[in-house]
Amino acid sequence: MGKLGKKRKEAFARVERTKRYSISEAVQLVRECKTSNFDESVDVAINLGVDPKHADQMVRGAVVLPNGTGKSVRVAVFAKGPKAQEAEDAGADVVGADELAELVQKGEINFERVIATPDMMAVVGRLGRVLGPRGLMPNPKVGTVTMDVAKAVGEAKGGKVQFKVEKSGIIHAPVGRVSFDAEKLEANLNALLAAVTRAKPAGAKGQYFKGLTISATMGPGVKIDPLEAQASVKE
Repeated sequence: MGKLGKKRKEAFARVERTKRYSISEAVQLVRECKTSNFDESVDVAINLGVDPKHADQMVRGAVVLPNGTGKSVRVAVFAKGPKAQEAEDAGADVVGADELAELVQKGEINFERVIATPDMMAVVGRLGRVLGPRGLMPNPKVGTVTMDVAKAVGEAKGGKVQFKVEKSGIIHAPVGRVSFDAEKLEANLNALLAAVTRAKPAGAKGQYFKGLTISATMGPGVKIDPLEAQASVKE
């Protein structure tokens, strides 16, 4: 424990708390500051210049990270007949209709993503109290209410990340693992920033990216220069 504590202390000391790093510098620092024996998740927090209390300033969307998240995602699909078969063939972990809804009502939720065909939303809608607080409700805006279940399952399995601004004006999202090389992490982060930029609401005024911090699960937060990050976004 003492050795790990010393390692973490050294890692945190390497990061200048007041400095705003470039994306490439920040990604490299996060990888170099790995302190644990497991493959830590790398996450980003984006502080946006929006007020989510206003409906016209809500920011949400989804993006398929070019290099995936490095995490296997269990996917549940609400579908019937041929669409249920299509979901199974695409690699969905749990497929069903009313019987799946009953399991969810009982609290049997062994999945991290939910996809539904539009005709199943009457059933899924009744599960709002269970799925909503967990961020699992399917939504057409992020492509999880769709007739193309094969594509949706493939994207979920392949590293599709959903994002939604919190009441505090911050978006949290994963961009990979510390085992990823720097180029892959940077490409994932840039893809996320581009998607968040595309989701910018018309009601947002002034600077959109007010702050960005990237960190590994056990590592220090590394601040990224928000203006440089905004300028680097490829629309």
